[in-house]
Amino acid sequence: MTHPHPPSTLALDPVRIDDTRRALSRAFARVAPLWPLDRMVAVNPYFGLREHTFTESTDLLRRVAGARATMDAEYYLDALASGRITTEDVEDVLRDAGDARCVHTFVDALGRGSASAVAVVPTVATVADVATRVTPRDWVRFITERVSQWASAYFDDGQARWRAPSSDREGLFAAWREEALIDRTPEIEGLAHFRRIVASLPRAPEKAAAVALDRLAVPPEARDDYLHRLFMRVAGWAAHCARIAFERDLHEGAADHAGIELGTVMLVWEVALLEATGDDVARVWSSARGRSSRAARGDDMAPDLELMQAAFERAYQRRLQRAFPPQRPPTSRTRPAAQAVFCIDVRSEVFRRHLEAVAPEVETSGFAGFFGFPIAVEPIAHARPVHQCPVLLSPSHRVPERRATDVATERATTTRTLRGAVEDAWTRFKMGAVSCFSFVGPVGLAYLPKLVSDGLGWTRPVPHPREEAHHHDHPDPAPLPLEERVDLAAGALRGMSLHRDVPLARLVVITGHGSTSVNNPHASALDCGACGGRSGAPNARFAAAVLNDPEVRAGLDARGVTVPEDTIFVAALHDTTRDEVTVLSDVPASHAQDLVRLQEQLAAAGARSRVERAPRMGIAPEAADEAIDARSRDWAQTRPEWGLAGCAAFIAAPRHRTRGRDLGGRSFLHDYTWQTDDDFETLELIMTAPVVVASWISLQYYASTVAPELFGAGDKTLHNVVGAIGVLEGTGGDLRTGLPLQSVHDGARWQHEPLRLHVAIEAPCAAINAVIERHEVVRQLVDHGWIHLFAIDEAGRLALRYAGQARWEATDPGAPPMAASPMAAE
Repeated sequence: MTHPHPPSTLALDPVRIDDTRRALSRAFARVAPLWPLDRMVAVNPYFGLREHTFTESTDLLRRVAGARATMDAEYYLDALASGRITTEDVEDVLRDAGDARCVHTFVDALGRGSASAVAVVPTVATVADVATRVTPRDWVRFITERVSQWASAYFDDGQARWRAPSSDREGLFAAWREEALIDRTPEIEGLAHFRRIVASLPRAPEKAAAVALDRLAVPPEARDDYLHRLFMRVAGWAAHCARIAFERDLHEGAADHAGIELGTVMLVWEVALLEATGDDVARVWSSARGRSSRAARGDDMAPDLELMQAAFERAYQRRLQRAFPPQRPPTSRTRPAAQAVFCIDVRSEVFRRHLEAVAPEVETSGFAGFFGFPIAVEPIAHARPVHQCPVLLSPSHRVPERRATDVATERATTTRTLRGAVEDAWTRFKMGAVSCFSFVGPVGLAYLPKLVSDGLGWTRPVPHPREEAHHHDHPDPAPLPLEERVDLAAGALRGMSLHRDVPLARLVVITGHGSTSVNNPHASALDCGACGGRSGAPNARFAAAVLNDPEVRAGLDARGVTVPEDTIFVAALHDTTRDEVTVLSDVPASHAQDLVRLQEQLAAAGARSRVERAPRMGIAPEAADEAIDARSRDWAQTRPEWGLAGCAAFIAAPRHRTRGRDLGGRSFLHDYTWQTDDDFETLELIMTAPVVVASWISLQYYASTVAPELFGAGDKTLHNVVGAIGVLEGTGGDLRTGLPLQSVHDGARWQHEPLRLHVAIEAPCAAINAVIERHEVVRQLVDHGWIHLFAIDEAGRLALRYAGQARWEATDPGAPPMAASPMAAE
């Protein structure tokens, strides 16, 4: 088979083309999106498989990509030996699974199996897999490298100074084909007639894909898994295409075909490899195509490991239940001295707990960090607006950024424009094909003092240009019509549980969050996911400006939402790396002393938070302040903070249920009081937005821990930024997705425990069921086993577990009955 076949007339039949398009679309739909580095947010890697159960999806990924869904046996055996899992947890899981083995027999089998465990090998074959086995060349790696190198240039977002010659072509496949027709590299490496084979295929991507599948003779029933396997070979670039498609659909209501065309590129490589490598490859491929066993090779232990994972999660549920003993709600409430609204981010739990400890008269609450203001900010002297809201939402309002005065705004615009032009020219000089040599020689020496000072930690980092505006400038709500500002304010107060009967405090601090680190491509992953992977400062400033507006307050009063005249809303920023809260707003003289006192309390809470976090980072508590600050300035630091590693629970309940309880910085805390939620609109908002986003975060950390080779970003010390989009591990390979190894592992042990998210809501089960019934995305999460759902009863206990299909069961059958309770399941 040394010459290309002519195009198949059968493959060009419109029905065949349509079947091919649908098969590519189905396979591509299994790929989760990946956001670029400047706005990296956590994404559920299993997002495209949400229509399947958790077990079905993990089985599929084992067959298609060789990805495990659990830790290895040693991990669970160690947890059993240390007491994190008890024999009772294992017994409960075995009983529920109908497994008659006793615990000791089961554990012994697990130990014996771990000694002979081998790597999981996918059973869905590709031509590249076959050719790699039959010939002495690693064709899988070669094709991945070639596609990734081309995609790096095609998708480049301004990092490269020379554009790819085909980047202006209409469509990804057309651009790739143009370069492939003149690329001699594959032929030099042994793929004879590569350019002729490419030229023999139709120019239209869907026709080319149909012809390719015809030549490859993949059976129709095997095509979805086969195409999925091809996408997983370039999983990072496929995920980048998925993000483009996701955003285009969300913001424009239009389809994007880059992902399907990337699949066509992979199919053309398969055809070229099949037709250029000889009869041995063709013979093995003819028996391998379309053949797939239900279990991947080397995965005989999967069922037992899944049982141990279930026991691991059962053990956490037991510990979580102990954090919710019966308690009576407070009989009365007085006006707090101050109220501080934080993001629901798990890092806020630590700070909130310590703030309430040093200042019992201060009340804290939790709400998604965009604070109900889904805005797109137009930064001064920037061409593109910045979306300050969850990626699941399209910004409802576009607002300009303004300085305090028009003169300052004009000066800032001129300065930023000039500075941007200078920086662009300087970067072009540094990165130019010729001038880069002179830069590295004499000019590069000018950077020596900066390298020394940064290396020794002598200077504080200059704010990144991406964040500079968020710290110093103000999104301007004035251009929005008054009615829209009132709508936003009313919705925000309701969502933040600040519309209750108890009067608002004199100071209400809207506290966004962001992180501080240097030389960190994944810096935005430490910022606020609710703000699209950015600092929450703009949203806090915008919220304070709207809520302090006298016209808005008058509009709220007309709607029956009263804000006391002496209440001032203040914007602040919680730096999660250093646990410092910086107030961003001025207050009138009448509130100056209140603010001074609150700032002292915030500083004390920050100090206590740093002491708590220090041991986890290998820092002595007495050295916490200095050492943690140094980490934020250290350009060689691979983990300036732990981010959301360890996240395990989402709790939507009144603050008194969790106040004073040490939840270990592992829980998303969303304030919610169902008795004041008319028609359960806020419950619906919580379950369809924050819970979904928290599940994305949880599952990204989960997958980056159990399957880091596929869903992790690899070792930070080997990263190279590509296209200002993502990272490669080393000099080649696929675009890496997920979290770096240093975000979940400290070099000695895992710092994230892989657990599916445990969601606990204090609300009637009937109301929760109604939301599940109305929203497919929530129904998939709970009925397909992607999260664990619990209901908190009126006594504050974690009393009921969701059992699927609108059914609930008692977590503790021996607990007192709740027959008359409005929380009881129907």
